[in-house]
Amino acid sequence: MNRILFPDMHYPLVAILRGVRPEETESVVGGLIEAGFTAIEIPLNSPDPFRSIEIAAKMAPNGCLLGAGTVLTVEDVDRLASAGGRLMVSPNVEPAVIAAAVSRGMVTLPGVFTPTEALAAARAGATGLKFFPASVLGPSGINAIRAVLPKELVIAAVGGVSETNFADYVNAGITAFGLGSSLYKPGMNSAEVAERAKTTLAAYDVAVGR
Repeated sequence: MNRILFPDMHYPLVAILRGVRPEETESVVGGLIEAGFTAIEIPLNSPDPFRSIEIAAKMAPNGCLLGAGTVLTVEDVDRLASAGGRLMVSPNVEPAVIAAAVSRGMVTLPGVFTPTEALAAARAGATGLKFFPASVLGPSGINAIRAVLPKELVIAAVGGVSETNFADYVNAGITAFGLGSSLYKPGMNSAEVAERAKTTLAAYDVAVGR
C-alpha cells in the first residue's frame, strides 16, 4: 500500500505548510485540496503542529495524504499517528524513525543528498526519497544517483523547486516534488494560497504534457 499510494496520485506534489497555525489550517488546507492538491505536509517546527495535523486529517477527503515534515524521533511518529497523519517526511535518514513510520502504514519520504544516504533509506524501508536541497544537486545530480536505486522508490525533489522549473526536472524523469515557499509562506491568506496552488498545478500539467 505504501509504495502505490503516492506515485499513483494525479499530482505527486506535496504542499509544505511550514509555519501554518492551527486557527488557519482548515482554510489553507481546504483551499489546497479544492485546487487539486492531495498531499500536504505540516512541518513539526510550525506552531502547535500536531493540532494542525489533526485538524487537516479530519477534514481531508479519502485519497488525501496528510502528515508531518521535520520528523526526527520515534516519539514524533507516534504522535503523528495519533493525530491521524499518514505521511512522514524527515530531513535525514534515521532507520528507527523510518521503521516506526512504516510499521504504522505511513508513506515515508526521508531526506537524502548522497547515494549512501539514499541506499540507507531504501534499506530501512522508505516509500520514497526526498532529495534536498534539490537546487544544489540539480536534475542531473538527482538522476545520476537514481540510477543506482531500487526502481520502485518514489524520487521527489524538494528545495528550490517551483512552477518555474518543473520542466527541468521532468525532462530528467523526476515528476514528484515538495513545494514550500513558492506555495505558502506564513501570513498568506487562504485565497492567496489557493491561487498559487492553481498556478502551480497548471504549470505541472504543462511540464508533464497533459
